[in-house]
Formats: sequence, C-alpha cells, structure tokens
Amino acid sequence: MFQFIKNGTVTSVQGFKAAGLHSGIKKRKKDLALIYSEVPCNAAGTFTLNKVKAAPILISKRIIEKKNKIRAVLVNSGNANACTGEQGHKDALAIQKYCASKLGVKPDEVLVSSTGVIGQLLPMEVMMKGIDKITGSLSSSGGMDAAEAILTTDLRLKSYAIKIKLTKGEITIGGICKGSGMIMPNMATMLAFLTTDADIDQPLLQELLLKSVNKTFNKITVDGDTSTNDMVILLANGKSGISIQKESKNYNLFLEGLNKICEEMAKSIIVDGEGATKLIKIIINNAKTISDADTIAKSIANSPLVKTAFNGADANWGRIISAAGKSGADFNPLKTNIYFDDLPVMLAGYKIVIDEEKASEILNKDNFSISLDLNEGECSTTWWTCDFSQDYIKINANYRT
Repeated sequence: MFQFIKNGTVTSVQGFKAAGLHSGIKKRKKDLALIYSEVPCNAAGTFTLNKVKAAPILISKRIIEKKNKIRAVLVNSGNANACTGEQGHKDALAIQKYCASKLGVKPDEVLVSSTGVIGQLLPMEVMMKGIDKITGSLSSSGGMDAAEAILTTDLRLKSYAIKIKLTKGEITIGGICKGSGMIMPNMATMLAFLTTDADIDQPLLQELLLKSVNKTFNKITVDGDTSTNDMVILLANGKSGISIQKESKNYNLFLEGLNKICEEMAKSIIVDGEGATKLIKIIINNAKTISDADTIAKSIANSPLVKTAFNGADANWGRIISAAGKSGADFNPLKTNIYFDDLPVMLAGYKIVIDEEKASEILNKDNFSISLDLNEGECSTTWWTCDFSQDYIKINANYRT
C-alpha cells in the first residue's frame, strides 16, 4: 500500500522539475534551489507563528491565502531576509518577479523562501545572476541538488518520496526539507517542500497538510526556538489523473501516506539536530487531554537538563519528572509511571525500580524512547527530540563567524 522510494525527492513526482546550484550567497556550497511544475498546481502551506516574520514568509503566506495556482518555489539559503524592513520586502518581490519572468509565469505563481542569517539584505546582483542560471537548469533529476541547496548548518540531505496505492491507481508524494537548529514547532519547522501528482482541491489540500503537520512537524524540537522563516508547502499538480475527495477511502489513504513521509522528514531534522548524537522519542500516555499530553512532552523534550543527561547516558529520571511537573499540565505525579524503552524506572507513588545498568545500556543507544503513563485519562501523544552535546554550543557560538 505504501512504498518509500530510495533517494526519492520532489522530482520523483511526475510533472515536477527542480534544480540547485551555487550562486554566490555562500562561499562555496549550493545556495539556490528552484522547484517547478509543468502545469499549474494547487498549493497549501503552513507558516511560522513567530511575530518576527521574514519578508518571503509574508509574500508566500499571502499567495497561499489567496488560493492562487502555483508554478514554482524559489528558495535561497545563507540569508534569511528577515528583519530587513521595507527594502527586504522589496527585494523579495523583485526576485519573485524576475524568476517569474524567466519562467514565463505570473509573479504570484512563484512562492519565495529564504533561510540563513537574520538581519542582512539579500545580495541582489548575485540573486539575479543565480536566477538566470537556475531557470535554465531545471530537470527531472534535479531534486537532490535542490535538497542540497536549501541546507544551512545541516550535515545531511533530507529527501524522501512515497508511492501510495489507492482504490484505483497510484499516486506519489515527494519531499525535501532542511533544519538542524532553531527548531521548535509552532506550525511546522524550518523549511519543507512537498509535491504530489494527486488531484486535490485547494481547501482540501490545506486541510490535509494541516492535519499532517500537527502530527509530525509540530511535534519535534531540537532547542525550543521557533524560526522567523519556517514554512511547509505542499503542491498538487493532478498529473496522475486521480482525484482525492473528502470522506473517501482514498482521502484516508492519502493522509496516512502524507503522515508517513512528513514523519520521516520531521525525524530527519531531529537526527541532524545541531550537535545531536541521539534520536529520542517522548511518549505521553493516558493524559486527561491532548493538550496536557503535548504540554508535558514538549517540556521534557525542551529541557536542557534532560537533554544533557541523555547525552551523557545519565539515567536521571528526576529531571524528567521535574520537567513534566513544571509544564503546567494537569496531572498527578503520584500516579505517574516512567519507562526507558520498556524498562520501568519509576512507578506510581514515586516507587523507584530503576536498574541502573540496563538503563545506561538503553541511553547509550542512538535511538530510544522515554514514556510516561499518567494514569489520568485516555489521551496520548508522541514527540521527537535529540540530546544536547558540546557541539551544539560550538556551532551556535560561531554561527555568524
């Protein structure tokens, strides 16, 4: 029913092309990406809730809200074009207009996105020359170049594609994303671009994306910071000829497949978290409400004391229950059980049953789970986070130098 495509990307989907290249924003690495559809697409998007929004966020968000048809997404890395005022907004509109003219489409058919250092104006001459080159470099094999070009402090490419067998026929979803630091979801996290050849009306596409983002990208955190430039975009060009309708089996199959690829993309951001050495699943079971479950999971996942303990494989369960207790969620700590994977650590009534040797073995793995059973209700949630190592400090102490 679901088949992941090895080295899949946005161009694994019929009708889409992409490119990525070095324009000169960065010294050596690729820094400009373009995703292009041969036909007009319906588009959905989610955007940062940070009150400080970069110029491309404001432009792309307006286009999505107008339900415009989309032909392309232009993305640069190395410069966020955030906190750049009126000039930054004019610059973003100028590169959008120029890219549209080179592609032969309308300006409002081009979404723009940026990531990188905050507070610097875009190098416009470099950008324009880059657009000249990249619009002539589009190909059905350019997805991996685009995936590379959107990276900043990332160490790994993040690209996926999944085939979904529907009641009649098959559709594909492809995606690329970036993110390593300044990761704490408040809509999505950092940048993610998805394409599909399914035929989906815009309001339904927006509904599907929001549902998936809330289960995946909105449940990851590296460091508790929400960027000025976060966005997730989903483009549907209908090239498969297969229509997705609400309240149908195909709707449920598409949503399940979208959740699968978004979860893989979201976890890839955590695995590549700045200085991260471990992927940690935080599971909260039997909370009174989903809100309580998410509040506790987020508090544990963001705690520097918990994350540094994970890095040192220190089975410091006290930091975990303390992080839950300070979260503000409604629960009774005396009812709570804590487990590392399936190993009981603390049982109701503060009964400490930890086997330190076994706990250390679990925390020394590069992938493990921490679960809390609150024994308060029937609501559960799952978040993903990573540890804090000394490298996180080194990377962020020298980010602009």
